[in-house]
Amino acid sequence: MDAAVPALPPLVSRAFFARDADRVARALIGAGMSFGGAGGRIVETESYDPGDPASHTFGRRLTPRNKTMFGPPGHAYVYLSYGLHWCLNFVCADGSAVLIRALEPTSGIERMRKRRGSEELKTLCAGPGRLCQALGITGAQDGASLLAKPFAVRERAGRVAICVGVRIGISKAKDLPRRFGLTGSPFLSRRFAANTE
Repeated sequence: MDAAVPALPPLVSRAFFARDADRVARALIGAGMSFGGAGGRIVETESYDPGDPASHTFGRRLTPRNKTMFGPPGHAYVYLSYGLHWCLNFVCADGSAVLIRALEPTSGIERMRKRRGSEELKTLCAGPGRLCQALGITGAQDGASLLAKPFAVRERAGRVAICVGVRIGISKAKDLPRRFGLTGSPFLSRRFAANTE
């Protein structure tokens, strides 16, 4: 007799995203995320909102670049960083979003390796630019629903230990503790100081 296949955690709903970005950023640690069947377990995030000088919506200024962040929760906000790397964000409530910084790859790994031209699993999706390159995400996905294919975002199964630290690669509000990671994960873009919730 075949062993029972464990059920996948449920897909998230729009209500999951329609919350404060810090809460969503924490809730995404350990959650599953895929795009076109390639993806893995989210192990690192950062949060941004209109009161944050580092946010693209700071001061609630609407621009062609940030308009997706002012739209409904549960959509992808994808932008080009420094003209080089695409960055994937999940839109939350009220002009806020969560940057997806790193994944632990679990599915579509060979496709991701081919896109990145790298065999190294630990760094395959470590960092927002690498993550988007591995998944094949570009500006064409800006505004796409996270609640429908080719995206799939699943709730995490059970509790996880979360590290908290300052964000990376920004010049404003650098000291805010708005970077979150899965404690002990070897797939992080950068290690955390010993600060676990």
